[in-house]
Amino acid sequence: MSSEYGLKKHFTGETATILGDRIQASLPHFDTRGYAAEVDRRVPGLELKDRVLILAEGLRSRLPESYPKALEVLGSTLGDELPEGRGMFTASWFLMPVARYVEEYGLGHPQESLDFLEAVTRCHTAEYAIRPFITEHRELTMARIREWAHDSSHNVRRLASEGTRARLPWASQLPFFIEDPSPVLEILEVLRSDPSDYVRKSVANNLNDISKDHSGTALATAERWSRESPTHETAWIVRHALRTLVKKGDQEALALLGTTGGEHIRVHDLSVRPAVIRLGDTLTIRFTVENTDTRPHHVTVDYVVHHVRKNGQLIPKVFKLSELGLAPGQAQSLEKSHTVKEVQTRRYYPGEHPVDVQVNGLAMATDRFELLL
Repeated sequence: MSSEYGLKKHFTGETATILGDRIQASLPHFDTRGYAAEVDRRVPGLELKDRVLILAEGLRSRLPESYPKALEVLGSTLGDELPEGRGMFTASWFLMPVARYVEEYGLGHPQESLDFLEAVTRCHTAEYAIRPFITEHRELTMARIREWAHDSSHNVRRLASEGTRARLPWASQLPFFIEDPSPVLEILEVLRSDPSDYVRKSVANNLNDISKDHSGTALATAERWSRESPTHETAWIVRHALRTLVKKGDQEALALLGTTGGEHIRVHDLSVRPAVIRLGDTLTIRFTVENTDTRPHHVTVDYVVHHVRKNGQLIPKVFKLSELGLAPGQAQSLEKSHTVKEVQTRRYYPGEHPVDVQVNGLAMATDRFELLL
């Protein structure tokens, strides 16, 4: 269930039945059958977030009118805390309407809502639901988030980072953090060497978001973290956090990650085959990378597909390929398979698609393929 499309098909009356059966443990008269029928009637044709809202609205009309009492009932749906490695989109996806309920109806009760969202995030996530509280009750919510950054639960610590991402996918942006990321960086500072992989991924993604608007701040933060916290955990965060700048060929980011000598690298014999394909076919990209210097160099090698848009313009998309250590004069051949298929975030159009090989962010060679539809 890693995509929005994969998730949305699950939010039907079956999900309402799962929630209703759990709610009946503390509210025996809850109308599970009516709830499921209403959801099945209202969700056809809707996308994920609208389906989840339908389920939240159905809860609102059937739970106690008192919001604190409704939270007491919803507490029976949560279950045990998720251990490291158990995903919210696999083990507890059906709780999305519970978090949405708090997001939609809890702003008038910020203390109770924040307490409940802390419980929700232990067994699902509250990264979306927390955002209106940051907007409407910023001082109170950020004080709680600063506490969460020190929590013993990896799920709660992860919420401190993920909930403050200014450009969180599937969520409304937080423009005040886009303008001034310093309150977010205060949270990330605590988590820069977190022992949890789940938390580290969020910290890296958050700093990567910041790099899109404040590259200098992100680079300075990454450099300082690398110097002050020379741990494996921090090194992983820094490498992942600088990926957007690396793809753009930012030389300062590349140098910070130890890549050198791009001006001494040559790319030979680039071949993108077959030259003509249809949607669903797989390309084979082959080329040779050579270090012409008398010193060894560590380089980052990517490839760029320039996708044709409906208006004929070309939009580049960078794909990671390899990191190489090349001895003086060493040449190494590389090969990559690339399937041209539609994904939710990309639609293909016919025409000639250039393919570049770039080393340390610098385009070194170009070939092309033609896509037929």
